[in-house]
Amino acid sequence: MPIKKKRISPRQKMINLMYLVLLAMLALNVSTDVLEGFSLVADGLKKSTENASKVNQGIYNTFDQQMKSNPAKVKEWYEKAKYVRGMSDSLYNLAEELKEAIVRKSDGKDADVNDIHNREDLEASTQVMLAPGTGRGKELYDAINSYRERIVRMVTDKEKKAIITSSLGTEVPAKGKILGKNWQEYSFENMPTAAAVTLLTKLQNDVRYAEGEVLHNLISNVDVKDIRVNQLNAYVIPNAQTVVQGGRFSAQIIMAAVDTTRRPTIYIGGQEIKSDKGYYETVCSKTGDFTFSGYIEMLNGSGEKVRRDFTQKYSVVAPSATVSADIMNVLYAGYDNPMSVSVPGIPSNKLRVSMTGGTFEQKGEGKYNAKPTTPGTEAVITVAAESEGRTQEMGKFTFRVRKLPDPTAYIAYSAEGGEEHFRGGSLSKQILMSTEGIGAAIDDGLLNIAFRVNSFEMLLFDAMGNAVPYKSNGPNFSDQQKAQMRGLARNKRLFIRDIHATGPDGIERVLNNPMEVIIK
Repeated sequence: MPIKKKRISPRQKMINLMYLVLLAMLALNVSTDVLEGFSLVADGLKKSTENASKVNQGIYNTFDQQMKSNPAKVKEWYEKAKYVRGMSDSLYNLAEELKEAIVRKSDGKDADVNDIHNREDLEASTQVMLAPGTGRGKELYDAINSYRERIVRMVTDKEKKAIITSSLGTEVPAKGKILGKNWQEYSFENMPTAAAVTLLTKLQNDVRYAEGEVLHNLISNVDVKDIRVNQLNAYVIPNAQTVVQGGRFSAQIIMAAVDTTRRPTIYIGGQEIKSDKGYYETVCSKTGDFTFSGYIEMLNGSGEKVRRDFTQKYSVVAPSATVSADIMNVLYAGYDNPMSVSVPGIPSNKLRVSMTGGTFEQKGEGKYNAKPTTPGTEAVITVAAESEGRTQEMGKFTFRVRKLPDPTAYIAYSAEGGEEHFRGGSLSKQILMSTEGIGAAIDDGLLNIAFRVNSFEMLLFDAMGNAVPYKSNGPNFSDQQKAQMRGLARNKRLFIRDIHATGPDGIERVLNNPMEVIIK
């Protein structure tokens, strides 16, 4: 059974991309839909791991057969293969044990890793991996480092050695270093149960991939041309089992133990597939679950025609994107509203986002500023993604555009805890005289937007009870206003009213609610 030296398969590239997307998603405030996305990613990883395990087991079986037929020739490589299996199974089983522990902590003693109920639980992974004295994060960290150092020494190809080193790396990203976190804290602290299980599943996939690379390297040292094949099976290897509507479903259809001097003939739906490498591709125009089937035919060593049937299921999902206003579900005209945009499975650099009735500017990874122009209208944000060499629309999102609300006037003064904003009531004369003037801002817990004060009026009452106004042509108290405040006695009152202020939208507002100041 000739076994060619493996290249990085499209499926493995997909798994690497899925992991990068997963890390980006962890930075967001995950919703139920995103948690469901983790389950889809985990399912894809498990399927890929199962396929890799089958291929690896086939090589172990080959070693067993060769060891029986020619032990003197095969023993050296057979012993190395046993060593690879032992250390690979050790790390794989440790990851499985940690997955079960995290899910039990989240769902209870009857928990099922394949059916997690409390996927959003942020405490389970933290307690299992990071609890003082009992946390197992350091154990996993050391196990990964030990496995990586031993396994890469057995890989001769520099490119594959770099891939394995990267996929099994424990280097803390720059963001984690800034926060002062080690690898286990960065990976598992406050991590939803679904995400923690997916990370460990990805580790298991990386272990089986690294194991397979070493096994292919070892088996290449044995003359596999001596092996007589007695079993043939058909396999379908899809690039992805879930496809976005309008995208393409791709799969490689192969027969195990294929003679490299002969190419099998592939039939799907009764039609022969014209592909030297066994690739099948179809445009997915409808959503839903689908199945395609067919058979492979080839000649065996005796010249007899051998047929093997195959069936493959896949799902097509509708395009989906997430656009959320970081402040609330409306946009304010003339103001840079912070926004977050993401599409599951698509990196942010592949997104193309636009908005009607204003400007939409990217400010970082998945972060944007939306600045609509006209209150009372609707702003429509369109998200498209570059995929498979074309641009596909992923969704449209409509937001109502409102005028910025009026600000509240205040007098700022220094206090022990920092700057304080006085908005009415009793105020000592000493503090009042130490201030320069007044300010205005929207500060309601959601927005924190400063306004420019253009003018205001201070109203006092003389000894006869007559109201006397004093005007200021800016945010600061005028000399006349200062002089009047200096002469106020205790319990006297003054009112600041008719405040003219301009916000970032360029609109001037008149604040009619007066600020009452009682001298204490």
